[in-house]
Amino acid sequence: MNILLVGSGAREHAIAKAIKRSKKPTNIFCFASNNNPGIKELSSNYKIGKITDTKTIADFAKDNNIDFAIIGPEAPLEAGVVDKLKEQNIPSIGPTKKLAQLETSKSFTRNLLRKYNIPGGPKYKYFSDINGVKEFIDSLGGNYVVKADGLMGGKGVKVSGDHLQSIADGIAFCEELIAQDGTFLIEEKLIGQEFSLLSFSDGNNLAHMIAIQDHKRAFVNDTGPNTGGMGSYSDSDHKLPFLTNTDIEQAHKINQATIKAIKDEFNEEYKGIIYGGFMATKNGVNLIEYNARFGDPECMNILSLLESDFVELCLAIIKGNLTQDHARFAKKASVCKYAVPIGYPDNPIKNKIIDVSAVENKELIHYASVDMKENELYETGSRTIAIVSVSDSISDAELIAESEIKKIKGPLFHREDIGTEELIEKRIKMMADLRK
Repeated sequence: MNILLVGSGAREHAIAKAIKRSKKPTNIFCFASNNNPGIKELSSNYKIGKITDTKTIADFAKDNNIDFAIIGPEAPLEAGVVDKLKEQNIPSIGPTKKLAQLETSKSFTRNLLRKYNIPGGPKYKYFSDINGVKEFIDSLGGNYVVKADGLMGGKGVKVSGDHLQSIADGIAFCEELIAQDGTFLIEEKLIGQEFSLLSFSDGNNLAHMIAIQDHKRAFVNDTGPNTGGMGSYSDSDHKLPFLTNTDIEQAHKINQATIKAIKDEFNEEYKGIIYGGFMATKNGVNLIEYNARFGDPECMNILSLLESDFVELCLAIIKGNLTQDHARFAKKASVCKYAVPIGYPDNPIKNKIIDVSAVENKELIHYASVDMKENELYETGSRTIAIVSVSDSISDAELIAESEIKKIKGPLFHREDIGTEELIEKRIKMMADLRK
């Protein structure tokens, strides 16, 4: 089978590895934005271009007799790459531009949940100017979140008490968004623990993935600015140590109800991945946001543990006969840690050589924002390399990931605390106190 992979980060490296583990013979044709050596090695044809250039991508797919496409990042979904491939009768794992609004417009998603009475939505209000902002923040008792309405690479959200220390800070951030011609939501701040629960969707049926916790803040102990995600972990029971079975069931139900709602809204089936970012609170599970593709880093935890055939799973999505049996996972724990440039995310250094030769288990390496020039590996300014380990427990997996990521040489840093017993105990205690 000829499979088109759009994107060239660590998420797409994990997808390429999963494709190559399939018992079906496959050729990967990657349309990339950077020179990722890990994906390139697994590809029959590797083309670098603009991943929002839908026509060039569709032409590349046609020229290479592609059977189906897998869309990695969100930007090509927003640009309508799935729609363009559809014109060539090439199916995709990824929704059309209209359905991708689940991610590309936060107001669309909030309004959809409200219209179809789907539980889990916080109080919110949409704004396109400053009128009424202070009054709404006051009505929330000063516990609020400001969310840019469009795609911001995981960096368009600021939370009172974390990033915004006063109402004046919040208003200043809103004015900043308005100055960029942006619209935004203000929502009530939810108190609890975040988790990611992704599901494969064929438009009617869902196959749920394992629960994962991502770490957005740049520095140890959840301090510093928001990032695209510094790492993540999952547990061997596919839950998380601070979640109940009821939490997981509620997240499953919200994902299922959303897929039904979007089909009812547009009379079109959502084929691909629905990624729910949830918050477990004392009053149950709330939806923070949806993404319309695999999360990065979550994808690496998920695909490292997938026991069933990934290509067969993709075909079940396309054919519309998806069952949970298509997505079976090993009863193991996983930890992913990202090495990122010094100064990331605000002022990252770029174009410096990094060296992975000392990493003992090269299979754990997932290349991200890198470039290969004259046999040297360079960091290019965003998240650089992820190390993903699997073991019987989170703490065992963390020890492996920490040991290997330290061996990468170059001007990089990572969060040493992701997956550690100390950090997880804090999560467990917080939720236990909340539920009291």
